[in-house]
Amino acid sequence: MGKTAIDETSTDGEFKRTESSFRSWISSKEGCDIPAVADRYHLYISYACPWASRCFATLKLKGLDHAIGVTSTKPKWERTKEGESHFGWTFPSSDNEEPGAQPDPINNAKTVRELYDIANPNYTGKYTVPVLWDKAKKTIVNNESSDIIRMLNSKFNHLAKRPDFDLYPRDLQAKIDEVNAWVYDSINNGVYRCGFATKQKPYEEAFEALFNALDRCEDILSKQRYLCGNVFTEADLRLFKTLIRFDEVYVVHFKCNKKLIREYPNLFNFVKDVYQMDGISDTVRMDHIKKHYYGSHPSINPYGVIPVGSVIDYSTPHDRHKFNT
Repeated sequence: MGKTAIDETSTDGEFKRTESSFRSWISSKEGCDIPAVADRYHLYISYACPWASRCFATLKLKGLDHAIGVTSTKPKWERTKEGESHFGWTFPSSDNEEPGAQPDPINNAKTVRELYDIANPNYTGKYTVPVLWDKAKKTIVNNESSDIIRMLNSKFNHLAKRPDFDLYPRDLQAKIDEVNAWVYDSINNGVYRCGFATKQKPYEEAFEALFNALDRCEDILSKQRYLCGNVFTEADLRLFKTLIRFDEVYVVHFKCNKKLIREYPNLFNFVKDVYQMDGISDTVRMDHIKKHYYGSHPSINPYGVIPVGSVIDYSTPHDRHKFNT
């Protein structure tokens, strides 16, 4: 029986995310088993998923579109196997079925679950995106977004149109790792800990940690352009992919309703700053984001009604140029 993140709530009502299962690494060394070459790998994503979306954004920022193909699933989870209750990521049957989603051009799979079955017929974990697929070996290289963004950032520089664009510069790596740790726990995963909690105590604990962390980010960004200084890094990208979903989804759907991101002057301008970077807006589809969250979690939103929302324009001017870069 298939599993989803919703199944990871413990008996005490707390959401506890399990680790990804496929963790192989591509190498740029000559003669390696999984080499960094063009046209060998394919990235499966959903625009709705923040973890998958940050991988797509890294690929765009580095200029690797020509070397690694990308396919997006439909946004709303659907049944993945006849006779089972599992709902998950599926592919459309044609390019016209769902704007922004494409049929699987590599394996002709109907669902992401089928990709996992091809890679490991005995697999019993979650069928998640992103999936970095090896076309030569017909298997999943990696399904952990934090690994994938670092491989895309450093292993394909000989193919990248922007090889010098470094999301994980050596002199900032310790700082980036430190920021990633608390941002992941309290913000990236924190919104899910709020939304998937089934008891009051773990929800309130996650809620408090979330807004304490947002206040911390607001303070940091009052003094510098980005989280680790005045250089854009993966820490900023990881934060951005949560914040861009916050006001339209997490405030309502996950009950993160203390403040909107628009009420944080520095955070809101930071989101607009990142959104306006070359290629980033191409990785944001609010229609997919809202269709997924409001339509795929019946235990939270049983009727699947999608709030109209305020339609925030992230292309308006921001004030982040006041900091040196």
